[in-house]
Amino acid sequence: MRQCMDTDNLHRRLNRISGQVSAIDRMIDEDVPCEEIMIQINAVKSAIHKVGQIVLEGHLNHCVRDGIENGDADETIAEFSKVLQQFSKI
Repeated sequence: MRQCMDTDNLHRRLNRISGQVSAIDRMIDEDVPCEEIMIQINAVKSAIHKVGQIVLEGHLNHCVRDGIENGDADETIAEFSKVLQQFSKI
């Protein structure tokens, strides 16, 4: 997986998301209005979706390309289709 994507970028994004989730947890304890909490939840949702997009793009550009060029193209495409189905559930 490391060869597929910029792991430093992903780690930075995930650390930021972790901080956002912790902030939401504190907001609940601090009795912050629901609307503000929902805004932060949406920000986390968008951020995690972006991480998924980056992973998916890396998978496509490396693993899928390699599978098509050097392996069984039909099997690679079928596997990628399953990955897309999982990602679309987010």
